[in-house]
Amino acid sequence: MEDQRKEKRILLKGALYGALTMFMAALLVLAGLTATGRISLHTDAISAGTSRKAAEIQSIIENQFLYEDEVREEDLQDMSLKGYVAGLGDPYSVYYDKEETEDLLASTEGKYAGIGALMAQDQETLEITVQEVYEDTPAEDAGMKNGDVLLSVDGKDVTGMSLSDVVDLVKGEENTKLTVTVRRDGSSIDMEMTRKIVENRTVKTEMKEGGVGYLKITEFDSVTYEQFQNGLETLEKEGMTALVVDLRDNPGGNLDTVCQILDLLLPEGTIVYTEDKNGERVDTKTSDDEHQFTKPLAVLVNGRSASASEVFSGAVQDYGTGTIIGTQTYGKGIVQTLYSLSDGSCLKLTTAQYFTPDGRNIHGEGITPDIVVEKSADDQTDNQLEKAVETVQNAVDGTEKE
Repeated sequence: MEDQRKEKRILLKGALYGALTMFMAALLVLAGLTATGRISLHTDAISAGTSRKAAEIQSIIENQFLYEDEVREEDLQDMSLKGYVAGLGDPYSVYYDKEETEDLLASTEGKYAGIGALMAQDQETLEITVQEVYEDTPAEDAGMKNGDVLLSVDGKDVTGMSLSDVVDLVKGEENTKLTVTVRRDGSSIDMEMTRKIVENRTVKTEMKEGGVGYLKITEFDSVTYEQFQNGLETLEKEGMTALVVDLRDNPGGNLDTVCQILDLLLPEGTIVYTEDKNGERVDTKTSDDEHQFTKPLAVLVNGRSASASEVFSGAVQDYGTGTIIGTQTYGKGIVQTLYSLSDGSCLKLTTAQYFTPDGRNIHGEGITPDIVVEKSADDQTDNQLEKAVETVQNAVDGTEKE
């Protein structure tokens, strides 16, 4: 027993020493960057005092920590780096370990290996229900239907599990098999599937009454541009006379993607430009004169429309090509850059702020709608969408109504 305790202490000491070495190496790298002027940090944070304090903490943990057999050097290293970046005080600057980086890149691409089913979790019962089955996917081929309740994945009971953990079980390597068990009409059904690459459905297309096209964008991923372009072409072929673009609850996403979409709608000119910490303009996105949407346009926004959604609504508002309707947007007018690190991890760092075509920086303020419409408490009606449809229909008719 004593030998086992000694062995655990040796392992713990090794893990702590390795993590401390990694942490101090990272500090030295950042100190070197500071010295060269490539970044600006408070050098007092990288001092002999910091090194001594870290060594003190290491000693206390080594001698007193109860769960010494559960300590992993990799976890200590990752968390020390996460903590260092968190010390910047910027909620948008984050260190991601290798696994988190892979998930992050997959989410921004809008593609993943899975079954092609949208799921939601009841906050009271914790049941996970299929909300939508995408076309031409393993879920559709296996006969999965809207309303199916997930019971297990590959024999693992998912009762009470978080939605994100269940999604992780369902996703996996392309061409790998899995069995999903669901409950339908009181019976359990086993469905065997083979995972394949599935695109996130980020654009919903619908034709409303009176020839008003409706495009709902849930987020701006790499796949969103093509989905938006296809949706717009479909509505045009169906005789669209006006368009409503719904960006409510859209948290943003890929800046290049939203600029590609705006290039289909705006006249020639600036879409958005960014400035670095020195006030130097570092990037300007522009639209050409090849495409321009000239029909009546309304854009729906709310307090959860952020970042790329505000680039979209801000540009439309500045050019006057559409009417912004809803409530004040979130107010995220800064840009993050992703830096890949040598071990497959990455650093997401705030590096610039963006400005609308008219030079507005809306960080902390948001976009004020042209027509403010608070969401009705009645869940049976969507008064904001109704106002948007009415607005563009009035523009088509050449009339105005209060």
